[in-house]
Amino acid sequence: MKFLNRLKNVPSKFWAWLMNTRTRQVFAKIIIWAAALLVLGVLAWIIIYILVKGVPVLSWEFLTKSPEDMGRAGGIFPTVMGTLAVTITAVIIALPFGIGTAFYLAEYTRENFIKKIIRFSAESLAGIPSIVYGLFGFIFFVIYLGMGWSVLSGGLTLAIMILPTLIRTSEEAIRTVPNSYREVSFSLGATKWQTIKKAVTPSAIRGISNGLILSVGRCVAETAAVMLTVGSVLKMPALDSSARTMAVHFYILAVEDISEAKAFGTAALLIILIFLINVVANMLVNRFVSKGTGNRK
Repeated sequence: MKFLNRLKNVPSKFWAWLMNTRTRQVFAKIIIWAAALLVLGVLAWIIIYILVKGVPVLSWEFLTKSPEDMGRAGGIFPTVMGTLAVTITAVIIALPFGIGTAFYLAEYTRENFIKKIIRFSAESLAGIPSIVYGLFGFIFFVIYLGMGWSVLSGGLTLAIMILPTLIRTSEEAIRTVPNSYREVSFSLGATKWQTIKKAVTPSAIRGISNGLILSVGRCVAETAAVMLTVGSVLKMPALDSSARTMAVHFYILAVEDISEAKAFGTAALLIILIFLINVVANMLVNRFVSKGTGNRK
């Protein structure tokens, strides 16, 4: 009888243990860690698979020669230069507008109708598929403005595409700067612009650079919008002529079954290029931040 009574009390004790706050915290941590490890595992598997298949293809000839026989032979040098040309054009156009809008929203205006409209527009742009950006760029820049398939058309399209990322990340980075920095600057007689330049920007540069790195990564890896605005001509890029980026080259090689080896080599180089961009950008930001800190000391 005592054993049966104890057996009856097991469910109630189990639920009491399960509803305990500490137990729920442990379960929550396990779930969070499992989700994080799953995401990291999938990412690592994809990167390792591509690198294992693609790195053996990389060679000096592959990096410096032009494609031959539609990409079955030769290298991918023009596509590397096309990727850099389109990305640099987009960043040069988008950077002043994105950061300027972020400073306007965070420093120069209060919560009003205009600010809500700007923020709503940025959030709406962030949710538009890239193929829609490509269609807009094709109709407006390529056809209506008569720019044709060119690096400039693709750069303008990608600039519009990355604006929401630049605006939101930069605004959040600026808002994280403590108000005490601004108050001290104003108390010393600094103007609004001097405060932004000397006190706010050095403290927010890390967050702004993160948004820039994300934007550059999206430009480098973009395919649909680039195909409709830049084209896919296998030649050295020029601002007013068509070119081919590495992402488009990889897509064409894979989809049209031209060369699986060259496709994996291009994908591996894309991963390495994005990694190098992140490393170099972080090094430059750290140097700028440490230099600014040294000046303030």
